[in-house]
Amino acid sequence: MKKKQIEIDTRYPSIDDLRKKAKKRIPKFAFEYLDGGCNEDVNLHKNTSEIRAVELLPQYLSKHTGSSMQTELFGHTYDAPFGIAPVGLQGLMWPNSPEILAKSAFEHNIPFILSTVTTSSIERIAEITEGRAWFQLYHPAENSLRDDILKRCDESGYDTLVILCDVPTFGFRPRDIRNGLAMPPKMSIKNILQILGKPKWALNTLKYGQPNFETLKPYMPKNLDLKQLGKFMDQTFSGRLNEEKIKPIRDLWKGKLVLKGVANELDAERAIKLGLDGIIVSNHGGRQLDAGESTIKPLTRIAEKYSKDIKIMMDSGLRSGPDIARTMASGAEFTFMGRSFMYGAAALGKKGGDHTISLLKTELQQVMEQICCENVKDFPNHLILKK
Repeated sequence: MKKKQIEIDTRYPSIDDLRKKAKKRIPKFAFEYLDGGCNEDVNLHKNTSEIRAVELLPQYLSKHTGSSMQTELFGHTYDAPFGIAPVGLQGLMWPNSPEILAKSAFEHNIPFILSTVTTSSIERIAEITEGRAWFQLYHPAENSLRDDILKRCDESGYDTLVILCDVPTFGFRPRDIRNGLAMPPKMSIKNILQILGKPKWALNTLKYGQPNFETLKPYMPKNLDLKQLGKFMDQTFSGRLNEEKIKPIRDLWKGKLVLKGVANELDAERAIKLGLDGIIVSNHGGRQLDAGESTIKPLTRIAEKYSKDIKIMMDSGLRSGPDIARTMASGAEFTFMGRSFMYGAAALGKKGGDHTISLLKTELQQVMEQICCENVKDFPNHLILKK
């Protein structure tokens, strides 16, 4: 595949610029669903601020032959050490955004993770990415549904399955409750007026259709109203993951198996004992437990203890190339971002994925050159250790 060229819209040279543009282009209820955390947003902000407390050492007189972002993960060499994290209800925030981002990820040779509860199907994303996407599974209450979803992933060519452990309950999100986006959701007069004020979003929604849980459509009764949809979702997913639920998935799934939502050493150790191939240290972007740690703290401890035993990745709180560098220096072998890419898609539509990936690649390359880091595995050698 021909290497994708770096293409940056100079009007939006940061993720924060994309965030501001996205806020202007989409209804308030959709933006707040994307942008917010849980409770008082303490961990949402702590995630980023504590990543940015990490410092790297510049080296200017050392011999340097160039820097490469290429990263080997699960037998595939990606062009950068970051990918697109799973995000639910993507089409609500910007119509057709899962397809936009999956296409950009494929063309830039980085991984895209499809969520069970987003607005595109397993088969459609496999078509766009030639089967090279990853799939994130919300654990179903019924084994038959679990097995059928895994069968569809296998037949579509997915080779990496991500199972989610940090949603034993849905986070308490005051904005979503006020906006009627809790389960069951409702569409108020206020939300309808917000839609009328965002004509591009509304026209694109008309073009691509009302967002639905496309992967789950075969299992859903037809013509559900919103209240019935909420009841269906509550009955379909069992929430809490445990070792007894993971073991049969490990037996069934012959590809790579990754546990997402790890936030402590004990769960990392359990993942290793269960024969998983990787973990993603994550707190769901600060959307589940406001009283917990930021992700960078457990990442550092887990990487120090288990880096030789399992692939260790991280999401939650990263917003820039320097953030990726800080996280890699702290022990992550790969990183993922969700909000950053959704800001890009909401701000720039079809061009949003290419722009966001190009921006992050450019920023990360600049950091690598500054600190004289020739490859991503060398990042920990440039970490300034705090006394």
